[in-house]
Amino acid sequence: MKESIESILEKLEGLNTIDLIERKLNVKRTTAIKKISELRKLGYVETKGGGKRPRLYRISRIKREKIGNLGLYDTVNKNSPIKLVKPYEHRIIGRKLSIEEAIVRAIKSGDFRLIMASLALFNKIKNWSELYQFAKKENIRRKIGALYELTRKIMKVKSIDKKTMKLLMNAKNEKKFIVEGLKSKDFIDLQKKWNVCIPFNKADLERYKE
Repeated sequence: MKESIESILEKLEGLNTIDLIERKLNVKRTTAIKKISELRKLGYVETKGGGKRPRLYRISRIKREKIGNLGLYDTVNKNSPIKLVKPYEHRIIGRKLSIEEAIVRAIKSGDFRLIMASLALFNKIKNWSELYQFAKKENIRRKIGALYELTRKIMKVKSIDKKTMKLLMNAKNEKKFIVEGLKSKDFIDLQKKWNVCIPFNKADLERYKE
């Protein structure tokens, strides 16, 4: 007989690791992961950690109602084949986060994985002028230009208009590093053209072919 959601929630309420969930439900890891996925979709699970830190699942019998609109990580995950573990819950109140602003926020973060996942968003851009204005405000115009051209090397991307491209190229007094201390061994031409340090090598971008 299939165990009810109420019964599972009662057993798992609180903070859990995947190993603890296996033991509490007396199931294999694949089944434990499936159960967590089901509970998350229903709004009963908050995920923390991941990467170098252990992933923790906070489970409540009261649904977590998400306030506002999709934040940066949810926007990237929705539009990119490379999925990210959210380090925190980020929501936008009173408006929607545009693709253009999401790209700029991702690059401004200086986070390697977030920026790599956000490259897919270049193919979702509807307003190049808006992208430029966000990039100008954050002083990352040349980084935008370099990553746009990098993205064109690995996937089909909507063409940027000549005016915006020229404005991006003419930007001055911007920092070189996209991710502090990282410089590509493979994209020397783009780095020289845009006077920025691209953090990705060809091997990193193989994720887009998986």
